[in-house]
Amino acid sequence: MLKLTRKVEYALIALRHMQAMKPGKLTSAKEIAEAYGLPQQLLAKTLQQMARDRIIEAVQGPSGGYRILSNLDKISLKDFFEKLEGPLGIMDCYFDSDCVQIGACNIRVPIQRINENMRNMFSKMSLREVTQ
Repeated sequence: MLKLTRKVEYALIALRHMQAMKPGKLTSAKEIAEAYGLPQQLLAKTLQQMARDRIIEAVQGPSGGYRILSNLDKISLKDFFEKLEGPLGIMDCYFDSDCVQIGACNIRVPIQRINENMRNMFSKMSLREVTQ
């Protein structure tokens, strides 16, 4: 079954939370975790990764926190997913040509077509569309 990872899910929840705040206001991992019943430690790691990827800004200090840094209209869902989880694909053989079944595989071409359609669809959707 195709589904979003918890990391992606928590990142989307956090971004939606940040978009609902007044511009420039900071929020913390603790605040978001408590508001949505999320595990604070995993959320904090996810927020740190988004800060490293310059999607959000991490402000240090006692009154620090996180806020959106990037224009979410300019980040595709495909790029967002790949920043958090690596290459977007529905089967390992899409990326791995060392598969022992590759010579006899009768579904590789249709799976590649499905994967390309999925990647194209997510390329056309902005992060703001999902978090607004």
